[in-house]
Amino acid sequence: MQTPDSRKLIRQALREDLGKAGDISTIALFGKHEHSVFKLLAKDSGCLCGMDVFCQVFNMVDRRLQVERLYKDGDYIESGTTVARVSGPSASILTGERTALNFISHLSGIASKTATFVAALAAAGEQHSRATGKQLTVPIVLDTRKTIPGLRLLQKYAVACGGGQNHRIGLYDMVMLKDNHIDAAGGIPNAVAKARTRWGQRYKIEVETRNLAEVQQALTAGADRIMLDNMDDATMRQAVQLVAGRAETEASGNMTLERLCALADSGISYVSFGELTHSVRVFDFSLKQERNL
Repeated sequence: MQTPDSRKLIRQALREDLGKAGDISTIALFGKHEHSVFKLLAKDSGCLCGMDVFCQVFNMVDRRLQVERLYKDGDYIESGTTVARVSGPSASILTGERTALNFISHLSGIASKTATFVAALAAAGEQHSRATGKQLTVPIVLDTRKTIPGLRLLQKYAVACGGGQNHRIGLYDMVMLKDNHIDAAGGIPNAVAKARTRWGQRYKIEVETRNLAEVQQALTAGADRIMLDNMDDATMRQAVQLVAGRAETEASGNMTLERLCALADSGISYVSFGELTHSVRVFDFSLKQERNL
């Protein structure tokens, strides 16, 4: 997944920070001809994401600024690592500092959390394979639409950097029949039939189910993917056995890292997590001056 075009978002963020008067603290202290080199220092360990946006912020503040990238998106970085260097007018670096850090810290937090979940699943799969002698295909980690307005494409890009996959980008690229759709349409069979009549095979159809009876209805109706929503582990395993590979399955609702590992051998196709984007802890970075030029 390519980095989304974030220029409009960056301009908005800079306007929000600078207002009409600009960076009055920096203006008071530094002249136009004072130049420095600052380093981007990682204070956490995890998956890097947001280097393009980080660079774009400084480029928009002042085209004279140069960013030397020492790592790329998707790289694992240790706490204490110098990730990049920014050089040029000191005032311009300080003006763009917080906006650039806000983006890269948030996106690296998402990528790092995703990478943790993906690695935990892989480890659970390896453990199962060693114990049984059989190769296990573990579920794929998905995000959701529980994103910050305006940041969705960047957040989903960060999930992909961390090794996860995007569920759907918006309301336009997959039919998702949730409980309110189904109840208002008179049940799963009618809802799926209407969607298939309207769109044919143009879009995949996913159906949210709450119990085994609804799983059977979705399967009979011809759903492409069946969401197992807020089911306990035992019911999810029964549901996967019932589906028996005739549709994709997705575990969702109250999923945790511990449950994820417990379900690694269940045969579920996907596991989706809203927390990858809606409540992630930021990755701690700081921008520190190295030297004057």
